[in-house]
Amino acid sequence: MQRSARTASRAAGRSVRAATDTAQQAWEATPRHTRQTWRLTVVSAATGLAVATVAVAAAGPWDSGQRTAERAEAAVMDGASGEHHAGDRVRPAPSAPPVLPALGDPTAGAAGRGAAPVPTGAGLADALEPLLKDPALGPLRTASVLDVAAGRQVFGADQDKAATPASTVKLATAVAALATRGPDHRIDTTVVRAGKDRIVLVGGGDPTLTARAPQPGTVEQPASLRTLADATARALRKEHRTTVELGYDTSAYSGPVDHPIGPNENLAPVTALMADEARLDDSDHGPAPRAADPADDAARAFADLLHQRGITVDGDPAAAKAPKKPDRLATVHSLPLSALVERMLTHSDNDIAEALARQTALGSGRPASFAGASQAVRTALARQRLPLAGAVFADGSGLDRTDKVSATLLSHLLVQAASPGQPALRPVVTGLPVAAFTGTLSGRYAGQSAGAGAVRAKTGTLTGVNTLAGTVVDADGRLLVFSFMTSGTTDPQGAQKALDNLASAVANCGCR
Repeated sequence: MQRSARTASRAAGRSVRAATDTAQQAWEATPRHTRQTWRLTVVSAATGLAVATVAVAAAGPWDSGQRTAERAEAAVMDGASGEHHAGDRVRPAPSAPPVLPALGDPTAGAAGRGAAPVPTGAGLADALEPLLKDPALGPLRTASVLDVAAGRQVFGADQDKAATPASTVKLATAVAALATRGPDHRIDTTVVRAGKDRIVLVGGGDPTLTARAPQPGTVEQPASLRTLADATARALRKEHRTTVELGYDTSAYSGPVDHPIGPNENLAPVTALMADEARLDDSDHGPAPRAADPADDAARAFADLLHQRGITVDGDPAAAKAPKKPDRLATVHSLPLSALVERMLTHSDNDIAEALARQTALGSGRPASFAGASQAVRTALARQRLPLAGAVFADGSGLDRTDKVSATLLSHLLVQAASPGQPALRPVVTGLPVAAFTGTLSGRYAGQSAGAGAVRAKTGTLTGVNTLAGTVVDADGRLLVFSFMTSGTTDPQGAQKALDNLASAVANCGCR
């Protein structure tokens, strides 16, 4: 009897190993972008902190050790993400159901992409409609919730009505830029010859170009004026030149450099050449005092860097035009567009947003101006067959109140970005701030176990305007996207809390 049991046990073990090997081979053979989307769909099978940790880890790449930072914050968070501390009975984190066999065969059993139950419209309405009546919300309240796998709406409230999006318009900017330029595109900053003893610093529109020393421990460094000065000095010394005149060329952009809101600490003058977003302090994101002439400041910083490397710049740098067929001395490249999109969305970076809108214009042969970028973004989104009724893209950042989009458009932008057939758009999903952990959501969702770590969303805030649009995996493991918009608010903190409650309700909902 014991020998028979052992034989059966060994046979069962061989069957499990064989099934595991087969599943692993099928997983490895699956395209990378498809695996990313499946990960998004299944990460929420655990609850509480397990949901938060798995969702953050599985949703996509994060630069500069953000995952480590999120884990550290989760470890010290006192109950904000459902974690139980001393005094409670220690229980193992709930485990996700086996998924590898289903990944090799999405139609097998009850697992696989889109196999979790779809919430019903009536169920979501029961959960969301009472929250949409929160008095902290303004008189205009719109909502849209879409199922990613099916690509269809499961809840809506005035979802087609165009409203001011504030910074959630950055989702449109990101999709347009990625669709036009591609995620691997890099922006060049160059130095070219313009005569025997004259060089020109040519801006290509890289908003993350820096004159600062490299950040220790940062995995990917932005393009550096120091690196450009190193290469330029070497090239000049090879020609036995130690004195030059310096010009700077910003002609990649056209039109006014000032945003319609005027000088503002939320945005530098929009020019093709700037260093460190023209910040006059040591900050690297958020509001800050800005230089009035970012290009001139960047050129002067470059002249100082050349001087430190033994090259004298004769006179002050001056605006100039590079030759039509330039002879390049040196070039530095920005981080790939995918990384710029992620940073823009995580920190709601207005300077990157305006630069990406102009990259969309340049990639489609339009003038890189506010007007040209507006036309280019709309054209790029129309090619994606997105619902653009009533949409106005007056800028790339959302600072302009004349921007208008619908909740339906915001949700469809996110569905496109999460689609297996659109891998180039994936940085839109991976760049979304994580509730209670990163970016503009790091200080929100405290104490909301259903939302913290599970909601990934782009925020939008102007005086009287509050918006939120992102992704969430509901209690049944179904990947959904949502957008909630409100205008006419008088209590910004209350409005934010009301929007956070709506997103948490989707995360907490089986809703059938």
